[in-house]
Amino acid sequence: MNIREKHEKFEIENLSVWAAKSAFSKGRKTSEEKCEIRTEYQRDRDRILHSKSFRRLKHKTQVFLSPEGDHYRTRLTHTLEVSQISRTIARALNLNEDLTEAIALGHDLGHTPFGHTGERILQKLCSNGFRHNEQSLRVVDYLEIRNGKMGLNLTYEVRDGILNHPSNYEPATLEGQIVSISDRIAYINHDIDDAVRGNIIDKIPEKFLKKIGYSHGQRINNMIIDIIENSKDKNKIMMSDDMAELTAELRDFLFENVYYNKVAKSEEDKTMFIVEKIFEYYTKNFDALPEFYLKIYENNNFTKEEIIKDYIAGMTDRYAMKVFEELYIPKPWH
Repeated sequence: MNIREKHEKFEIENLSVWAAKSAFSKGRKTSEEKCEIRTEYQRDRDRILHSKSFRRLKHKTQVFLSPEGDHYRTRLTHTLEVSQISRTIARALNLNEDLTEAIALGHDLGHTPFGHTGERILQKLCSNGFRHNEQSLRVVDYLEIRNGKMGLNLTYEVRDGILNHPSNYEPATLEGQIVSISDRIAYINHDIDDAVRGNIIDKIPEKFLKKIGYSHGQRINNMIIDIIENSKDKNKIMMSDDMAELTAELRDFLFENVYYNKVAKSEEDKTMFIVEKIFEYYTKNFDALPEFYLKIYENNNFTKEEIIKDYIAGMTDRYAMKVFEELYIPKPWH
């Protein structure tokens, strides 16, 4: 029995009856020889962690565009916070921590430059709309290259969790449900933290402080404990009614006071203009796209619009600004 088989045996004998065991995975689109050391979910986690799209998350906006200061969240730090919260809950409920981590690390790979502003403008520009969760799945299925082939060839369970992490979707596994609820816990709490740091708000209303916690750490801890206590021995991951209601109200407070705040979003129109003009340029000059994307178009049954969307969604904030500058800003004559 090799190391992987020992770990698979451990999962079967020790994890919750509700846990997704790696030995019973529904598998990959293309079958592969199994690793002697790592389980299938551990391999998926590693493939995501070593991908280019994962590295690019460090230069993608979370909420505040190019903030002055090193301590504001980026899409990468958000992803790491989601991963840690998810793993804590999975371990406490005796679920599959490796699967949870893989889903968490991959859930935002398809996010656009300039945060949700970039997502909104692509949604408007693309005839079939744009959803970052669907783009994240597209990244791992097609746009990442591994061993010269398209896609990371991830397991069904990881792909399902990535696609279905938004709150209005239904993941097939409890591990996927954990990532979905952890995503919400992470962004609500770190966006409060960043908004206070940026003087967008002074603090959140007293009712939230009293009922959830006075510090960033207390609020996250109390939400996690509430989920663990209300999900024990159940085939569903959930908060108590009171905590769920408070979390929803806190999210509404953030939308009203932070996400739509004129100061925090003062550069939003400019970023929308940048994305719109890049999209317009490549719609008219499709052959000017990088060779990587032209090859994907040539070898697959994708529309030109899908390929342009793939290129733009994969950009970091600074790369999008660089492309815009190259396309539209006159250069001095030498």
